[in-house]
Amino acid sequence: MRAFITGATGFVGANLARLLLERGYEVRALVRGESRLDNLQGLGVEPVEGDLCDPALADLIQDCQVVFHVAAHYSLWQTDRDPLYRSNVLGTRNILAAARTAGVERTVYTSSVAAIGVPGDGRIADETYQSPVEKLVGYYKQSKYWAEQEAHAAVRQGQDVVIVNPSTPIGPWDIKPTPTGDIILRFLRRQMPFYLNTGLNLIHVRDVAEGHLLALEKGKTGDRYILGNENLTLQQMLEMLAEITQIPGPKGTIPAWIPLGVAWVDEHILARLGKKPSVPLDGVRMSQQLMFYDPSKAKQQLGLPQTPVKTALQESVDWFVEHGYTEKLNDRSG
Repeated sequence: MRAFITGATGFVGANLARLLLERGYEVRALVRGESRLDNLQGLGVEPVEGDLCDPALADLIQDCQVVFHVAAHYSLWQTDRDPLYRSNVLGTRNILAAARTAGVERTVYTSSVAAIGVPGDGRIADETYQSPVEKLVGYYKQSKYWAEQEAHAAVRQGQDVVIVNPSTPIGPWDIKPTPTGDIILRFLRRQMPFYLNTGLNLIHVRDVAEGHLLALEKGKTGDRYILGNENLTLQQMLEMLAEITQIPGPKGTIPAWIPLGVAWVDEHILARLGKKPSVPLDGVRMSQQLMFYDPSKAKQQLGLPQTPVKTALQESVDWFVEHGYTEKLNDRSG
């Protein structure tokens, strides 16, 4: 069985590629010309250069039985509205059409809990909940919503597509790193004197990869499955990190109006003056919501594993330390 995967150079994709190879799949990975290939070195993955919006994408997928569309453009900057739509929405439309043209048997599309949103009334969201798109904070979340609609449209046309919605993965191979990985790094570097408390659903990235394969094998066409584990406040997560590392945690929380003010100045004043902003306004707005989710459906119907979050944090810390992330502040934006 040969699998075609997008986003294999990234966090979730790299873990999925490793799992597929362990399970005996041949793996063909779509990579952009400018992509860093660190996460694929020595794996035996077949890289093919191309772009999600390439009109000849179907030719690259030929002879693959399944597709995992993991790639997405992630940005919380409000100026990135057009790149987000082009990559996440149009790119998803194109690769689904390419998979259909290439005769792929089944496609697993990686959406996100970002596309689902949060109820805002204290409830924990599951797959049956959907926030109105205009209530989703920021262009990234909205782009993931519209991308998921492309998957549903493909299903209505007779294509076999299963949707997975990972929550917040943590663990090894977080090369960029992700925003949550960046929190872990700032904690390790003792660069977090205060924090803005929020709530996240955390899951080991390896369990997310396993969830993709389980969705391929057991998922129902057109259904979506939240790949998550434990709902924790950021304070609880930082307390776990303090216990793991023996590094003292932050002294306390910071009121939301302070980072909101900084972010507004960053994006609306400094950015227009040609200075690179440091705090995304939409990121601060998101953190004011408790992003808690119920993964019961994936646990019951797919058998989604639930590795303890503390284990995932420990493996994330170990990976960052082993790969030198705590020693120097390199530019790792590739």
